[in-house]
Amino acid sequence: MAAHGEADQERSRADSADAVAGRIADAVDGLTGLWTSAAAEASVRLSPHQLRALHALEAAPGANLTMLAERLDAGLPTVSRLCDRLEAAGLLLRDPAPDNRREIRLSLTAHGRDVLAEVAALRSRALTEVVGAMEPDDRVALERGLRALAAARWRGPAAPGG
Repeated sequence: MAAHGEADQERSRADSADAVAGRIADAVDGLTGLWTSAAAEASVRLSPHQLRALHALEAAPGANLTMLAERLDAGLPTVSRLCDRLEAAGLLLRDPAPDNRREIRLSLTAHGRDVLAEVAALRSRALTEVVGAMEPDDRVALERGLRALAAARWRGPAAPGG
């Protein structure tokens, strides 16, 4: 009987929120590596920060430098240099705002949109290969778990003890 209680305690420790979060973090690290490797195969090599900036501008076309800095959680000088490099690569346009000539609006060029589409396709292909190697039941469980994780994220942290 004591062995049964010890197994329950071991299972309880393994299923604790901290333990599960640690295993998820390891899996996310692996996915990040897959994501980075796939993006490195694109015709234009971009750093993760450059990709984040392009994605942010894709989601908020016409953003100014301050808005982009807030989205990237970075300082204005850093984001300005980042935009300099993206503009030099032909991925970004800076135009005066129509209602305030001192404000600069940022937008992706057609080439910038094409590069993002290429990276998305490469990442999708890499992820499809990995998911395709999984057992069907595991794919269903992964999808269900990711949906639950996303839902919990939007609900916010659980109350202590609950």
